[in-house]
Amino acid sequence: MNFQVITWLVILVVMVIAEFATMGLATIWFAGGAVAGFVAALAGAPVPVQIVLFFAVSFVLLIFTRPLVKKSFNIKREKTNAESLIGENAVVLEPIDNLTASGLVQIRGQEWTARAKDRSQKIPKDEIVKIVAIEGVKLIVEKIVEENETANTIFEE
Repeated sequence: MNFQVITWLVILVVMVIAEFATMGLATIWFAGGAVAGFVAALAGAPVPVQIVLFFAVSFVLLIFTRPLVKKSFNIKREKTNAESLIGENAVVLEPIDNLTASGLVQIRGQEWTARAKDRSQKIPKDEIVKIVAIEGVKLIVEKIVEENETANTIFEE
């Protein structure tokens, strides 16, 4: 085997090892490019053609397959830590008022600073709220509207 073929094999192995080490979908595209360079070297193509093929194939793989792979790569990822609180209900311990920057809720035995999603809304103590987001160390919550309240609001208007 000539030097060019060996060089492409070494690049391919390095890229595959780097991908397995990071699992971040960062180098796999270049491994594909290295395969193209390897095949071109085996076919006897000049070095500039091998290099152009390497970059072209890497670029095409990166642009066209990365978005598809990223979507399916994290599909079974479980929410952890604070992220898992989104969608859960909490109890208001201190009234929530964004204007005065006050509010405290309890969820899973932990107390969190909270703010209302609707900035003009005040939520009294002992209300049950739903966590809709996390901003920094604050939970963003909204008051849970019961069916009776919704029906009464519609008929009052």
